[in-house]
Amino acid sequence: MVAVTHAAPPAAVPQAVAAWLSSLSPVYTVADRDRIAAAYDMARTRLGDARGHDGELLIETALGTATILAAQRLDPDSLVSALLLGLPGVAGFDAAAVEAAFGKDVATLVVDVARMDSVHAVAAGADAQERALQAENLRKMLLAMVEDIRVVLIRLAERTQTMRWLMTGDAERRRAVAREVIDVYAPLANRLGVWQLKWELEDLSLRALEPDEYRRIARLLDERRQDRERYIENVIALLKRELASVGIAAEVSGRPKHIYSIFKKMRRKGAGIDALYDIRAVRVLVGSVRDCYAALGVVHQLWTPLPGEFDDYIAKPKANNYRSLHTAVTGPEGKALEVQIRTHDMHRHSEYGVAAHWRYKESGGSSARRDAGFDDKISWLRQILDWKDAVADTGDWLAAFKSSLFTESIYVLTPQGKVIDLPRDSTPIDFAYAVHTGLGHRCRGARVDGQMVPLDYKLRNGQQVEIIAAKQGSAAMGPSRDWLNPDLGYVRSHRARAKLRQWFKAQQHDETVAQGRAMVERELARLGQTALKLDAVAARAGFSKADDFFAAFARDDIGSKDVQTAILAVGQPAAAVPAADAPPDVVTRRSRATGAGQGILVVGVDRLMTTLARCCKPAPPDPIVGFVTRGKGITIHRTGCLNVARIRAREPERLIDADWGAPREEVFPVDILVEASDRQGLLRDLSELLTREKINVIAVNTMTRHHQARMAFTLEVESVAQLQRALRFAKDIPGVFSAQRR
Repeated sequence: MVAVTHAAPPAAVPQAVAAWLSSLSPVYTVADRDRIAAAYDMARTRLGDARGHDGELLIETALGTATILAAQRLDPDSLVSALLLGLPGVAGFDAAAVEAAFGKDVATLVVDVARMDSVHAVAAGADAQERALQAENLRKMLLAMVEDIRVVLIRLAERTQTMRWLMTGDAERRRAVAREVIDVYAPLANRLGVWQLKWELEDLSLRALEPDEYRRIARLLDERRQDRERYIENVIALLKRELASVGIAAEVSGRPKHIYSIFKKMRRKGAGIDALYDIRAVRVLVGSVRDCYAALGVVHQLWTPLPGEFDDYIAKPKANNYRSLHTAVTGPEGKALEVQIRTHDMHRHSEYGVAAHWRYKESGGSSARRDAGFDDKISWLRQILDWKDAVADTGDWLAAFKSSLFTESIYVLTPQGKVIDLPRDSTPIDFAYAVHTGLGHRCRGARVDGQMVPLDYKLRNGQQVEIIAAKQGSAAMGPSRDWLNPDLGYVRSHRARAKLRQWFKAQQHDETVAQGRAMVERELARLGQTALKLDAVAARAGFSKADDFFAAFARDDIGSKDVQTAILAVGQPAAAVPAADAPPDVVTRRSRATGAGQGILVVGVDRLMTTLARCCKPAPPDPIVGFVTRGKGITIHRTGCLNVARIRAREPERLIDADWGAPREEVFPVDILVEASDRQGLLRDLSELLTREKINVIAVNTMTRHHQARMAFTLEVESVAQLQRALRFAKDIPGVFSAQRR
């Protein structure tokens, strides 16, 4: 169970603070305590009654954090920094003043701890794999964004103090912080081997997130406490006698139980509390590694070891350098008993982890008198990649991180707090493409930590990046070719370069297709065959797709004579009709639409034989005009139709005024074109939108090239207003670049 040890003195009681400072004397020199007292005075003056995000007075948070660090016996600079950690959160913070008073190291620690306050866990609504991935990135980011690992230790102490405070505070805030702690900070404390903080953070988080389960386990432990304590006392006495009889000097004690570890084991094994071997446990501390194995032999002589329950973390330490012997035996009265055996040095490391290396030698001294091998002992921190022991069921994605070091990656935040990992020296453009390809294409500027920066700005660990993007469908949308120039330094990541190349390749192809289409249409106009279907002409020329036909014509892969031959061959069935008399393309497929426009007034007269032109597909309230055909009545066109322009130039007398007349229950076919980034579910999303808007789809043609989708729909609408509403909604679908009427 959680025991709140080393409680901080009340900040508002000078006598209590003075007593706390005096209690530091066994570890810290007089000069050290004077610096710590000066830091407290500065914090008390500057912070006043200011409160943090969690509602606690900042001075109380600072004092509680410093008390926890003092229990870990960190160096004086860490305690001074902890007392000042609230200063960046109040107006008038001056890092230079802190440096002048306490030195550069303290100022840097204070600023870096404040930076870490912007790091938050992923939202609770995310799926399990996304939560695990984000938690992994957050932990790696916390280590990568600091040069001094003491920043992380101070942050862990501050989170511990905050959780203690929130146990009596707002329940909703308590759950939010607890979720972040269990996802990020408790595994981080485990990875650094700071077990004292790990255990307390885990127990407090469980108490906040699952209070009923916490109380149930605590009650089960309490019900058996007296019997268990009596049992452990007998085991300790017996084990001490046996160890002494073979000449092993040892300290034997009962091992404290932590509710979160019991909770995890009960869930993992699907068993009750009586089935756990380590509910009854003792710890043996000896002087040397040889004594560890000798003591293990004594234990196994006394009691029968349980199969599969022995772990040798001395011969094979854990990734965080944890070393100990663990064994489970059938102890007195036939009850399972766990025994841990380690040296005193191993125990110090197991309790304090990397923090143990800031502890002073027993003779005392300045920060320069840390352990001589300190740098070697923490060099592994920059290569921590395997978090498998810290988080269960992380998935296959973990393998992607095993081939790189922190020095090759940076971790930055979206405005929503999501962590994005990028290659070192990445720019806002790299960030935009990492978030979403469409955002990268539309990137026009960026804010980093609220400040505008150029697009070639080199991002650093822990920064928050916001992309300023062009609107969907705007003329300015699309990347610049300069971004691919390596000498200009706009792009660093392989992903961004690949997406840029795909974009420009697709654009080049689209331009070629458009050029070829225009050339084919000119040939059709010259031969008087504008009513022919382009797909039929392309098929006659030997192409399965019209776009391939257009591109080949634009690239001179086929000549004008080949195109003319195909046009004339397709147009033979209509050869008996003079080109000038050929009616424009009209609707023949009716579906629900009559195709006749029954309510149209031609020169003010109703009930004339009218047909809606297939080339432009008019719908009310489009401005319209009638074209008098030979023997087929009047074809209704939109006034802006290209065929109308040609007719007006050649035979203006065959155009007459037309109007929609009174509204009737009738639907009209229209063509639309949707362009988007290809993705799974895109067509489904568009279909659901059209169904929701009560629009019938009578034809659809899709084409995907270079991850870009081009979808042509023929719809039945009651009016242009209904169509425009649907197009507006279509543009809001993720990945859609443009949605427009053809």
